[in-house]
Amino acid sequence: MTRYLWSGMLALAGLACGAGSASPQQGAPAWDAERRRMVDEQLRTRDIRNPQVLDAMLSVPRHLFVPEAQRAGAYGDFPLPIGGGQTISQPYIVAFMTQALDLEPEHRVLEIGTGSGYQAAILSTLSREVFTIEIVPSLAEQARETLSTLGYRNIHVRTGNGYLGWPEHAQYDRIMVTAAPDEVPPALLEQLAIGGLMAIPVGTVTQELRILRRTAAGTEVLDTLPVRFVPMTNKPND
Repeated sequence: MTRYLWSGMLALAGLACGAGSASPQQGAPAWDAERRRMVDEQLRTRDIRNPQVLDAMLSVPRHLFVPEAQRAGAYGDFPLPIGGGQTISQPYIVAFMTQALDLEPEHRVLEIGTGSGYQAAILSTLSREVFTIEIVPSLAEQARETLSTLGYRNIHVRTGNGYLGWPEHAQYDRIMVTAAPDEVPPALLEQLAIGGLMAIPVGTVTQELRILRRTAAGTEVLDTLPVRFVPMTNKPND
């Protein structure tokens, strides 16, 4: 049976290695129980098996990355609107893409599409440093504030064009992209270290999530999966 992963960047109708102090809401028993249920019912029962990824999903307070009006559904198996016409990804797609990157504690990660900052927080618990780019200024600022308030010190947020990456800090061991270009941006491949992995949705009408490894000879595709993501915007002119 064909599975489709729905990006958190798709709006649905109706609907910490980060050391430091966190909001008191993070430890509230009710939220802890909701987070545990999310991990046990949405992730463990499917194909999320990496214990570090499961621990990260259990530790990051997802409800603090969504608007207050949406918090009752923060741990549901669906995306939620976060403003700017964007949404926070469903927990499964966050866990799936994170697991696919096979992160190690010493890795430096580039993320394209910060959104609320939730995915960056998950990545930061599994890696040394995260550089994340958001094209919508208001979302970038809100994510920066949320991450700082929660004490995530190894995440750097930038407002900018994801097609161009963040060359000042390349090379990256891993790159995660949460919007779909029509082809893999050359700048992102150039900024990925040899041997590094990239998770990226590619396509227009028909899309697939590709897990790529950069090699000395080019790239190899390790896995693919049909998906639906919003398109990446601001492609530079050829």
